[in-house]
Amino acid sequence: MGNGQFSGNPRTEWLSDKGDDRDMRVIEPFWYLDPNGRRWDALPGTVTNGASIPRTLWSSVGSPYTGDYRRAALVHDAALGQEGVLRAEADTMFYFACLCGGCSALQAKLLYAGVRLGAWADANHVFAMDAAAMAPDAIRLPGQQSPRELELRARYTLIAHQLMSTSDNFADIQHVVDRNLAAPPGR
Repeated sequence: MGNGQFSGNPRTEWLSDKGDDRDMRVIEPFWYLDPNGRRWDALPGTVTNGASIPRTLWSSVGSPYTGDYRRAALVHDAALGQEGVLRAEADTMFYFACLCGGCSALQAKLLYAGVRLGAWADANHVFAMDAAAMAPDAIRLPGQQSPRELELRARYTLIAHQLMSTSDNFADIQHVVDRNLAAPPGR
């Protein structure tokens, strides 16, 4: 089983009639079984947008619903909506689900760093007063980023450079990411 197993390909429908045009609803049960045997379900009716990674990192990490991590993103979004699931647990599952879905070890590391940075930004209210950075349809000039977005990109770049020379052992990856997210801004 190595990095786990998916139940197959998810069946979803786009919810384009209102709200964010990335929203999809799961229409048939879909699951991921992680390497420890824990099953992560995305039940029918689950709404997902595939965007646990901050938007400002999409050009570096990948945008929603692209690449070999699409199925991992779906079960990750579903897990974040479940009571009793800790964000760190869901993020760890996402790493292994990315590998299971066909991501390279480096890509899975970088995607994991992206979702952990998303959790860090949420916990630290990085975007709480920066509505323009979060608005999905905000019109901005290319390259225009808020100071908070620039901080996220700087943290991500630092973490990404360190992960490139980090072993593929998950404990080592987790240590690099956690150490950098514990550092004060501007480190």
